[in-house]
Amino acid sequence: MTLKEQLMRDEGLRLKPYADTTGHLTIGFGRNLTQVGISLAEAELLLDHDIQRTTADVLAAFLWIASLDDVRREALVNMAFNLGIGGLLEFRKMLAACQRGDWPTAAIEALNSEWAQQVGDRAYRLSRQLETGERV
Repeated sequence: MTLKEQLMRDEGLRLKPYADTTGHLTIGFGRNLTQVGISLAEAELLLDHDIQRTTADVLAAFLWIASLDDVRREALVNMAFNLGIGGLLEFRKMLAACQRGDWPTAAIEALNSEWAQQVGDRAYRLSRQLETGERV
């Protein structure tokens, strides 16, 4: 049995964070997040997977989003990444404006929200991206 196989057996797999026997936040096969954390490469790998998952969720929820230009579609994925797909669904007026291509209204509706107050500059950048179709 290889070392990896031994560690997988001995540590066990936990896909959600948990407190180990010493109280350290741990995940996976015994990764001590409290003391070790994750590397930049690991963080980017997680981000890549989360982008793929969120994009798939958005495209499944709104078939019409597939026809949008990349920049506007990415703005909506960015919002869903932050809010979750359920949170994005709450933006009914903004989504309706997006669906009909009314970008000035979509931008206004994105900013007319508690979310915009919470995330500040992010909301202004994404609303600008929706309005202009250009990355900000």
